[in-house]
Amino acid sequence: MYWLRILHCDLGFFMVGVCMIYGVSGILLNHMNGKDPSFDTTEQTVQLSAGMNAEELSVEWSSKASLPVLKHVMPVDSENFRLMLDGGIGVYHAVSGITDYEVHHKRPVVYWFNRLHYNRIKGWNVMGDFFAFSLIFFALSGMFMVKGKNGLAGRGKWLLVSGILIPVLYILFS
Repeated sequence: MYWLRILHCDLGFFMVGVCMIYGVSGILLNHMNGKDPSFDTTEQTVQLSAGMNAEELSVEWSSKASLPVLKHVMPVDSENFRLMLDGGIGVYHAVSGITDYEVHHKRPVVYWFNRLHYNRIKGWNVMGDFFAFSLIFFALSGMFMVKGKNGLAGRGKWLLVSGILIPVLYILFS
């Protein structure tokens, strides 16, 4: 029991930084509301000349310094073109000349936290696995660290059963 407490404590301190990253990222990802929290999105509308084809649209777009870099123009149908922008996307309505576009900018800290959370950085899977095994260890070792009426033999067993039942019931009734 002595070594279990020491390992639980030391590993807990060691994993604080990773826990913070996964915790903050998890909260942000749980509340995305359809938008990736890693990016700030700027939505704009600009009036261009009406009735242009893809080449004319490219020329006029490029002549306006305030607009993002245009990479490619693709026809959607006879009246609309999709604009592939550097860091964004847009739609040109040929009949009216109205062009709606959005550009995405990385939110630096959030972007990297989410990349780690999603395991999108080469080699991070080793740390991710270590973190997952650490969480399993914390859960199991924590059950045996408290003894008596507050431990597994007392009210701890009811909390353990409740903690298992909540996700099971949620899955069954959703």
